[in-house]
This record gives sequence, C-alpha cells and structure tokens, in this order.
Amino acid sequence: MNFPASITTYCPKCKAHTTHKVKVSTYKAKRGRKLAWGNRQHERQLTGYIGKVAGEKKVRKQGIRQKIMLECPQCKKKHERVIGTRTTKKMELKR
Repeated sequence: MNFPASITTYCPKCKAHTTHKVKVSTYKAKRGRKLAWGNRQHERQLTGYIGKVAGEKKVRKQGIRQKIMLECPQCKKKHERVIGTRTTKKMELKR
C-alpha cells in the first residue's frame, strides 16, 4: 500500500492545517515469553500430566493495522493515525 511522504492535515496542538511529515509506525505483536506462567502451564498440559487437552490450533493469519506517525513542522508534535482496517499489504511511502 503506497502512501505519500507528506500530507496536509489538522494538528490538534497548534489547531491549524499544516503539511505533516509521515513515518510508518506499524506495530506487530511479538511472541510471548517462554517462561511465563500460562505458557509453562500449557506445556505441562501438552505433556500429559493433567489429561486430554487440545494442542496448538491452526489459526488463519490476521492482517495488521497500518499506522502512520504524523509530525507537525511548527510545534514538532507527533500523533498517530490508523489507515483503513486490518490489511495484509505492507505500508510503503512514496518518494
């Protein structure tokens, strides 16, 4: 998904429409800690100490929310904006 490198939009701090610089700030969640209590409990269940439990499910991959970071040139305030909904295409800036 292509997006322009600068857009004219409203800045809530200086209360004016200015040309903001755009930076891609899409965040994707990382895997959980191996030694967390829930993960250790689940591993114990899978080894058979507790009884029959379901293993790891096959889950359909979900897209990530495409976010951009806008920076106002006058007040240097940064604010985030979500572009669309969850998508599988990666956000890129037009140069």
